[in-house]
Amino acid sequence: MRFKLLLSLLMLSVSAHAAQRPVSLDVGGGTLYGTELLPDGGGKVPVVLLHAGSGPTDRDGNSKLLPGPNDSLLMVAEALAKHGIASVRYDKRGTAASALPVWKAQDLRLDDYIGDATAWLRKLRADPRFSRVVMAGHSEGAQIAAEACRQAPADACVLIAGAGHPLDDILRDQLKPKLPPPLFDQSERILAALKQGKTVDDVPQGLMMLYHPSVQPYLISSLKHDPRTAIAALSMPVLILQGTSDIQVQASEAQALAAAAPRAKLVMVEGMNHLLKIVGSDEALQMKSYGSPELPVAPQLIDALSTFVKAPSAGK
Repeated sequence: MRFKLLLSLLMLSVSAHAAQRPVSLDVGGGTLYGTELLPDGGGKVPVVLLHAGSGPTDRDGNSKLLPGPNDSLLMVAEALAKHGIASVRYDKRGTAASALPVWKAQDLRLDDYIGDATAWLRKLRADPRFSRVVMAGHSEGAQIAAEACRQAPADACVLIAGAGHPLDDILRDQLKPKLPPPLFDQSERILAALKQGKTVDDVPQGLMMLYHPSVQPYLISSLKHDPRTAIAALSMPVLILQGTSDIQVQASEAQALAAAAPRAKLVMVEGMNHLLKIVGSDEALQMKSYGSPELPVAPQLIDALSTFVKAPSAGK
């Protein structure tokens, strides 16, 4: 009861210092739906475009594949508002409110998400309320952020828990210790074909969840992109944020990104996991964070992000 009361008071505090409203953007034959959160007060403010991770992850950082909501990106947006920073977060095409019939799973491509993010950045750049525009992507959204910032007039780019190697390298590293050799060889065969832009019909049942025919076109589009190439091409200020307790993306991925872009700022958040919550080495807390909105996002993450967004160098 005491926790619920504190949470209610916190939400009232956030709403008292921020104005929230729905926003939308027409792209590629459909409409994307999102939420704008403005801090209280007048004058121009910086704005952060938040992009969620892979799969059916919505604007708040929640996914139907997880045991429950975690509200990670919602909490980031609310925390930014308390620091005088506006934000826009949206459901990518095919997800949540943007899951329109016009966008079928087999027709989605990574390049579509990059194009959509680019369109949002251009819309925010044209908005006179905002002093600077920063894009921040989480997980797969980090790759999308880096690619979009190459194409749109963003002032700065933030990669949170993003991969530092191409998708095939990551899959290979993750699958080799877990699959029996014959099945791993089948995975290698499929990956080689996808890398060449060819779909594969004969997928073993043990690999069907990963290489289902409906997702192969998306994998083909993803395999064309290398996050190191994308970040190395950015001329604006870049911030790389990574948690040391992330069980999905290792710290070495952030280090690979930093090596590809020596001018980027790398911040390792001690004890933070993939959902941006402080869990340390507590396995029970790690698992709980994937299905509970009770844990707040890491204060160190918010401090680093808000400081970077508001720094004069982030606008040059």
